[in-house]
Amino acid sequence: MAKKVFVSGCYDLLHSGHVEFFRQAAEYGDLYVGIGSDETILHYKNHKTLYNEKERLFMVKAIRYVKDAYINAGSGIMDFIPTVDFLKPDILVVNEDGASEEKRRFCEERGMEYIVLKRDPHEGLEAHSSTSLKEQICTIPTRLDLAGTWIDQPYVSCFAPGWAITVSLVPTFEVRERCGLSTSTRNMIKRIWPLKLPDMDPEMLARLVFCFENHPEREDGIVSGAQDAIGICVPGLCRHYYDNHFWPEKIETCNDEDILQWLENHLVMIPIEPRRPGCSVVEGKDITELKVKALAAAADRCWDAIMNKDLQAFAEAYRDSFNAQTAMFPAMIQGCVQSYIDKYKDKVLAYKMPGAGGGGYLACVVEDAETFAKEYVEAIKLTIRRSEM
Repeated sequence: MAKKVFVSGCYDLLHSGHVEFFRQAAEYGDLYVGIGSDETILHYKNHKTLYNEKERLFMVKAIRYVKDAYINAGSGIMDFIPTVDFLKPDILVVNEDGASEEKRRFCEERGMEYIVLKRDPHEGLEAHSSTSLKEQICTIPTRLDLAGTWIDQPYVSCFAPGWAITVSLVPTFEVRERCGLSTSTRNMIKRIWPLKLPDMDPEMLARLVFCFENHPEREDGIVSGAQDAIGICVPGLCRHYYDNHFWPEKIETCNDEDILQWLENHLVMIPIEPRRPGCSVVEGKDITELKVKALAAAADRCWDAIMNKDLQAFAEAYRDSFNAQTAMFPAMIQGCVQSYIDKYKDKVLAYKMPGAGGGGYLACVVEDAETFAKEYVEAIKLTIRRSEM
């Protein structure tokens, strides 16, 4: 009589790696699969499933290596315990990523064999993971702030009001964590809508995202600036006016195709090292009325230059906005940042750190993005999200 073999997982985005894992596990006996419930995944992984549990159960059962499959009735990382107690398998198989001492002890207590498989792709196929696949098909935008950064915080705009300017970007590149592209807000969005934004009014959507991220029980007590939610959710080029409040008094957008193309032709990003853990970009801040007014004035000139497609004026205002930011928050360019600035400053018209700085990218104004990207292969050309996308 064949031994009973058990594996467990979410299988929310079924791929060839899962099938190969099932094939290898089935070599030890009849394979039974436990599947994480929608509720378990929502509470344990903090996001909704792409496919509901009934769909995932159907797909897993249809794989020829699988004898039968069940929705796990438990919760958390060990949600399969009720399924194991029901099936009484002889062997528990896990992959390297899912191995743990807790699972090993669990098997010892129940007299089960514990087998750990390497995460190897089937011969001739590429390795896949659900996380990497989701990132490849995720269309949730990110944002790049062009000028006026920090003025969306009341402790800055209380000195003088002004505009923050952002563009919503199509994620045509890997959106890296801790790199100034509002990945914390983007990750919050992915907890509700894992792959794409809902089709609704962009400003209302930005309000919902802002409120979700800044819920009353937020443990760190920090209120994220509204420019992140607005920059992600509102397509095209956008400016938002702050006057001692977290939410702007007014929002203006530009979706003129000539202007958006012009911006794409003159903006690139250069990856640098991420912001290091423990980095505090507000350490040593020096905020004064004069410095905030300089930031606001630079943002005004930046918007006007973009509207007029005046490259030199744009570069000057862009540079002045960043200088005004770093005058108030000198820690924005601590650590590795200055060495990258020194490397590229004579090759571009202007540069800045996206977001709060401390690492991530140099966002640069250049003569021609296409030419620059050919000469510097590390440079990333940008695609601004249009309203019809």
